[in-house]
Amino acid sequence: MRRVALILLSIAVAGAADKDKARFAPGRAASYAGNQTLDKITIAAVPFATEDQTHLAFDKLNPNKYGVLPVLVVMDNGTGKALRLELKADLVTADKQHMEATPPEDVIYIDGVRKPPKLYNPNPIAVAFPKRDKKGPMNVWEIPGRAFNAKLIPPGESVSGFFYFQTAHEPGSHLYLTGVKDAASGQDYFYFEVPIEKQ
Repeated sequence: MRRVALILLSIAVAGAADKDKARFAPGRAASYAGNQTLDKITIAAVPFATEDQTHLAFDKLNPNKYGVLPVLVVMDNGTGKALRLELKADLVTADKQHMEATPPEDVIYIDGVRKPPKLYNPNPIAVAFPKRDKKGPMNVWEIPGRAFNAKLIPPGESVSGFFYFQTAHEPGSHLYLTGVKDAASGQDYFYFEVPIEKQ
């Protein structure tokens, strides 16, 4: 009986360790280097470019190996009002090149091999759409599950999530963010230019 109890206890401890390992909880935006505050809204942008960082958020997957840089965005709402988010993020390199974020539903098809897409209809006159019949090694729950998808921030609260860019981290780059609105009036807040800084 004692042996059974010990085995059950070991399983419970192992299960709790697995749960803790799966827990990913970003801090407040103000706690990260390179945050920006404007109109009492603080935003931080953190590149997950190392194996240790990606292990925290994506377990065994390192998206950088497949040419994808995950950037964690954390927003703190200190305005005293609810904010509605229709957030759009562009990565701007040090030499002012703009790059749109890749939607998480497209990231799961990236396999790191740059090939021309297969076409449904090879007729050059017809409109061609890439075939998406094979999901790549990035098809893990963490990619869409940890993506930035918040639509509202209550007063005093914080939200976070990842945007994905098909590039490597470059010092001097920043995120250009738009789509933050006052939830009651619909009035837009000014755009944010947040430095993407390693922690």
